[in-house]
Amino acid sequence: MERWAIAPVTINTPMKILVLNAGSSSQKSCLYELIGATLPEHPPKPLWEAQIDWTHQELKVKTAQGNVIKETLPSSSRADGTAQMLATLWNGKTQVIENPGEINIVGHRVVHGGEEYRQSTFVTKEVKDAIAHLSIFAPVHNPANLEGIAAIEKILPTVPQVVVFDTAFHATLPPAAFVYPGPYEWLEMGIRRYGFHGISHQYCAQRAAQILGKDLNRLRIITCHLGNGCSLAAVREGRSIDTTMGFTPLEGLMMGSRSGSIDPGILIHLLRQPDYTVDKLDDILNRQSGLKGVSGVSNDMRQIGEAMANGSDRAQLAFDIFIHRLRSSIGAMLASLGGLDALIFTAGIGENAYEVRAGACEAFGFLGLKLDLEQNQEKLSEDRDIATPDSKVRVLVIHTQEDWAIAQECWQLAHSS
Repeated sequence: MERWAIAPVTINTPMKILVLNAGSSSQKSCLYELIGATLPEHPPKPLWEAQIDWTHQELKVKTAQGNVIKETLPSSSRADGTAQMLATLWNGKTQVIENPGEINIVGHRVVHGGEEYRQSTFVTKEVKDAIAHLSIFAPVHNPANLEGIAAIEKILPTVPQVVVFDTAFHATLPPAAFVYPGPYEWLEMGIRRYGFHGISHQYCAQRAAQILGKDLNRLRIITCHLGNGCSLAAVREGRSIDTTMGFTPLEGLMMGSRSGSIDPGILIHLLRQPDYTVDKLDDILNRQSGLKGVSGVSNDMRQIGEAMANGSDRAQLAFDIFIHRLRSSIGAMLASLGGLDALIFTAGIGENAYEVRAGACEAFGFLGLKLDLEQNQEKLSEDRDIATPDSKVRVLVIHTQEDWAIAQECWQLAHSS
């Protein structure tokens, strides 16, 4: 097994950490510079941030100095797009370093770590093989994560890489939550609930405690990560005790283009039809369902809202189903916790769609949850509590900082190696 050697960091030595966060429809990347032997209490501003929208083949880059570029990707290849994005670090108006050699370590978000990987680790051949093997459970994500690792190996062959697993935070689920009610042999085959978006859920729970000035170990929290992919987590004493995604990121809430949980009998019925194959069903469930499939418009909640405003019944139906399933799942998490101190909304929909927050919260007035409707509709530029002062449940909108959480893992591994 490879063993990365990282030069010790002194109080005056800057450490540059590059983070690649690959999602199902986008890739977000950033470069942090940390100085000193301790991590800052609050997330620092990255020197450089980039985002690739794979759907529209568009690259956007901005720097801490305010320089911005927007480019079209000439190729649909993720490897080519990643290489074009990385080149903006040391070339052109968004240049923030002289050469690639200034980067000390690279961190990646990896969706599925299976049972084998319950904590962050350095990239080795064994780790890459495991990520590839686990792609069967996360076919939209793990291959994209591997492509990012391969791109870094090509451009920065001597720089150590770290993988941070989305499943790790949910390693604390009790057996009653992670074992499926099928034959016990399923569990022996590794078929169990793993949960995802763990990096985001963990960060948001910790940030909520910080905002509220409370001890995380004394809080009962539901975190709602609502983006193109959606999941909830019930967090008690700082640990995940229940979550909506399962064996794969396909289970749970209705999502942008994923169905979420449906009657498995539907799948059996469809596979008995002559024109249905496993691959076709996989594509339908992961890429042609959810908001996109029901609305016929888009997987983007913003476009769903526009279509609703223009009188689209299917867009309205998609929104209504999304809210219904979100409320139902919050109720399930509430039962696991036995009460609720804070409800958190994060990610693209959670942070920006005030109608979704209002629709979800409306059902929980019986808990004494009171949403400040005026604050909820304001454009939120910072983390904020949007409940009324007399609300018995705090409602927080938190900008998820997955990239910073990944950077912290890189820093900690570098200092322990």
